[in-house]
Amino acid sequence: MSESFDRAPGAGRGRGRGRGAAAPLSGAGASESGGGARLGGSGSHSSGSAEEQQHQTGGLFPQQEPLRPPKTAPLGTGIAEHLQQTGIPSGSQDKVSVPDSGPEMAEPQAAVAPVVTSKLSVKAPEFYPSGYNQNFNQNFAESSFEDRYDGYLTLAEYVQDFLNHLTEQPGCFETEIEQFAETLNGWVTADEALQELVELIYQQATSVPNFSYMGARLCNYLSHHLTISPQSGNFRQLLLQRCRTEYENRDEATKGDETTRKQFHAFVLFLAELYLNLEIKGTKGQVMRAEILQEGLRELLNALFSNPVDSNLICAVKLLKLTGSVLEDAWKEKGKSDMEEMIQRIENVVLDANCSRDVKHMLLKLVELRSSNWGRVHGTSLHTEATPENDPNYFMNEPTFYTSDGVPFTAADPDYQEKYQELLEREDLFPDYEENGTDLSGPGD
Repeated sequence: MSESFDRAPGAGRGRGRGRGAAAPLSGAGASESGGGARLGGSGSHSSGSAEEQQHQTGGLFPQQEPLRPPKTAPLGTGIAEHLQQTGIPSGSQDKVSVPDSGPEMAEPQAAVAPVVTSKLSVKAPEFYPSGYNQNFNQNFAESSFEDRYDGYLTLAEYVQDFLNHLTEQPGCFETEIEQFAETLNGWVTADEALQELVELIYQQATSVPNFSYMGARLCNYLSHHLTISPQSGNFRQLLLQRCRTEYENRDEATKGDETTRKQFHAFVLFLAELYLNLEIKGTKGQVMRAEILQEGLRELLNALFSNPVDSNLICAVKLLKLTGSVLEDAWKEKGKSDMEEMIQRIENVVLDANCSRDVKHMLLKLVELRSSNWGRVHGTSLHTEATPENDPNYFMNEPTFYTSDGVPFTAADPDYQEKYQELLEREDLFPDYEENGTDLSGPGD
């Protein structure tokens, strides 16, 4: 049993030194007698060792051997090299406490933590992401529109720089779009220039992430404020023609490779933003959405569900999350059940298609969203004025009165008026009275 105690961490250190045993025990009998001295506390040699140990240490607990010095801080003559490697100045060596390995040391010292030096600098050159035009940031964003117009030789350079500026600073749309449209009206004077403008905006909206919404807003503004209208069509007509080119290739695009499908999905989401943001004036002057885009989105959804790979289904989920509520309202106004058909196709895909589990979970969440009216909350009844009949809390804050018999009553009681009038007559709440000998009532009060 003594052997098992000696195996414990630090078990043999203090007891060995306290007994003053310099030589190891030999033989089984010595081991057993030593164990008896430790466990039972008997024996003259053990007793004398204990008294000597208490006299040396001044307490009941024995003095233990010092712990092994930590490896993180070299000892002796190598400390200067270690401080130089870790970045600690040599002049601060006297402030760093180095643990000693001598026997008189009782407590270990904290290790010297290495100091990590950074290679970053405030004078480092600025970082620009790929595709970022530094000259544009300095020249275009900080100059006036007149200076910007004079600094460009072609329409493409000017429009592309403005689109990049709008991508990086979308908050400037409201303040700069008017001047941009006026500049285009002075520059775009031919059919080719208008087609080039449409192509630049389309490419930016379908190739730059998160620009589809801003691109749709830009197209809506230019469709109402560009004055040029050549024989080939105005801005909105040319834009819809460009979108039709991609729309007609929907079946091939959904079956294409990954790159082709990715470009097609960007077009689908841009068309969805156009449907939500592009405003068209009706025959009676009312503002309405483009009905042709509504029909196009339905056919795009059919094409995506007809080829139920993961990327196509994810694009369909994004499209319905974005436009599902608006599309369903428009179809219901026409008496159509197109959204019911879409939900049925989604349920069939979840049951039959070989898509991933995560995509199926997204589809089920979409069905759940639609069952909650696309997350919209409508009041169940129209707002009406609160009355005692339709509002149970109508008298909640009314005061409580007491009759002459001590019976409480409130405005909710049927005979409230009679009891309240009796209370006024009995108490005479507004008499003419004197306070401190002064009559507070005046003539005619």
